Formats: sequence, structure tokens, C-alpha cells
Amino acid sequence: MNLSSFSLNPNDPADAVLIKATEGKRISPSEALVLYKDADFLKIQMVARFLREKIRPHTEASYTMFRVVNYTNYCNVECNFCSFMDEIGNGKGYVLSKEDILQKMDYAVEEGADQMFLQGGVYPELPFSYYLDVIRTVKAKYPKMHIRAFSPVEVINLETITGKPLREVLQILKEAGLDSVPGAGAEILTERMRQIISPKKASVAEWVRAMETCHEVGLKGSANIVFGSEESEEEVIEHLQVVRDLQDRTGGFLSFIPWTFQPQTKRFKVRPVPTHEYLKVLGICRIFLDNIPHIETSVMVLGKGVGQLALYSGADDISSVVIEENVLRSFGLKTEKEARKFLQEGGFRPVRRDLNYAEVSSPLEVA
Repeated sequence: MNLSSFSLNPNDPADAVLIKATEGKRISPSEALVLYKDADFLKIQMVARFLREKIRPHTEASYTMFRVVNYTNYCNVECNFCSFMDEIGNGKGYVLSKEDILQKMDYAVEEGADQMFLQGGVYPELPFSYYLDVIRTVKAKYPKMHIRAFSPVEVINLETITGKPLREVLQILKEAGLDSVPGAGAEILTERMRQIISPKKASVAEWVRAMETCHEVGLKGSANIVFGSEESEEEVIEHLQVVRDLQDRTGGFLSFIPWTFQPQTKRFKVRPVPTHEYLKVLGICRIFLDNIPHIETSVMVLGKGVGQLALYSGADDISSVVIEENVLRSFGLKTEKEARKFLQEGGFRPVRRDLNYAEVSSPLEVA
């Protein structure tokens, strides 16, 4: 990609930051804030696309296929934005049996998925043996199935109920068949916003400790940000700084996904995020997170139109196909055929990958 068609003025503070990024130099949090507040969104988009091409040609975009399995909706964390959870003890929620989960995975395999995303509420009454049995049962039937599971708040719960050090808990889960972990439950990693979003949830320091320990035992994965509430621009950048600093230490994040909040409850304030702001933040993620290779856009959350634009704005992956989603209202792609058509219509060669970002063959590829 040629940057010469865009005029970046070194005397303009925002343009100067973008020039620095194109030269392969790391930008500071204060410089990232200048981009958020003052930069031309189209210039950010252009520079982010330029940097994306160092990871994957602009003619390509990747996707994956996995099934989400929410093993329980009982939860004691009570996030203000969540409409999925049921209070422990109310008798209205559910816990899936091993047989239920295996049945879901049988269907997923029939649909072409070879990966499972296992996640649920924080339910201290579930014994540690339940989690191990689920993982072992799936692995026994599908030895090659990649299992990504348990957000930081969930693994901290397992540390509490077992009384074992977190590292030991994770080693046991890994030996049972756990392959990777999501950096979910981050939302906005500032203490002010965590008090607004979910006072009972893991603190910023606990979230970092959980993810750092996961990475140290060889469980890599993803990280994200969810914005579009009462957070400030400064807090968005603070969140990115927390993630970048952790990645400098561990190298355990393979990808980063910017999402926006969806209106789910009356208890939580959600502001509409205009498309240009979402794309600006996504572009800043590509520029600022210089140590995380892949930037995903969630077609499931943001829809096909924004998802297509995001692939021209720094993202290189659409984080789909997702089979079953109970927590969020889904605008996503339901089949691999639909995902490949979506990418082709956007001008990209579809590349199927696994959750570790290794390219895998697709049965739909024409020889």
C-alpha cells in the first residue's frame, strides 16, 4: 500500500504521531490520546491499513469456526450490563450436563466447526471436577478439538473453590485438555469504570494476574475492549496501555478485539457509538498495540456493514463463524459458506484459521 496519496503534515501534532507509527516507532499513551481526540479518522484508517499489511496482505482476511457453549447462566458477579445471568438460588437458571455439552459439540462438528469456546457465569457451587469432566469428555470424543475456555473471573473463581494456587489450577486444566483462554471480562480496564460496570468483578490487577499466569503456563489467547458507555477517551487509552504492557511481558495475546456495548439492561448506560468512532478506535488499536499481531472485528456484534469497513481500517480477521450465542444479540455469520461469501464480496480472499491463528484448509476451497 502506498501512503503517498495521503498528505501527512509533520507540523500537525496528530499527523506527526501517524508519521511516527508508519516509521515503525512505538507511540505513547499521550500520543494515542491525541489520535483519539484530534486526528482525522480517515488518516488513522489509512495508517492502520498500512500496518495491517505487514501482518496479512490487504487482499486477504481470515475467519474461524467455533461453537460457544455457555455451561451455566448462574452467576454471582451481577454485571450491570448483562441480561444473561440468573441469580444463584432462584431456580430459574441452568447448568448443562456433560451429555448436553457433547450433544452441542456433535452438532457443531456436523456444521464444520472444530473448536469450542466454553464460558459461563461464576457459580461457586459447581465443583472443580465438573470443569475437568467437561473438558475430558469433549477431548475423549474429539481429541483434535481446540478448547478455549474460562475468562479471568472464572479462573479466579476456580482458584477460590479449590484453594490451590492459580498456576496449579491452570496446569491441571491444561493437562485435562484446555488449549487456550479468552481475555474476556475486561470491558474497560480502569477501576472507575469497573465500579460502574460491575463492582463485584475482578479488579484490573486481578484480571492482569489471571491473564499473566495463563500466558506463563502456555495458555495463549485473545484480549478485548468493550466501549460505548460512560468511559472517557483517556480510559480507553488506559485500557490499551494495560494490555500492551502485559503483552510486553508475556507475548500471550494472539489477537485483540474492540467491541461496543449493546443495550441489555435498564441498569446500564449505553451510548450509541457512531461507525466512524468505532473505526477510529479500531485503527488506534492497530497502531498502539504494536506487539499484538492480529486485530479482529466482530461481525457478530457490529454487523456486516461495519465489519466489512473494519477490514479496510486495520482489522485482518472477522472473528466468525460463531455457532450459538446467548449473551449478545448476534448479527453474525451462521455458516462457513456465508462467511466466505461475505469476505469475497468485500474484496478479500478468505483464509480459514484456528484459534491459534494457524491457517487450516477449508472443505469449501476450490482446488
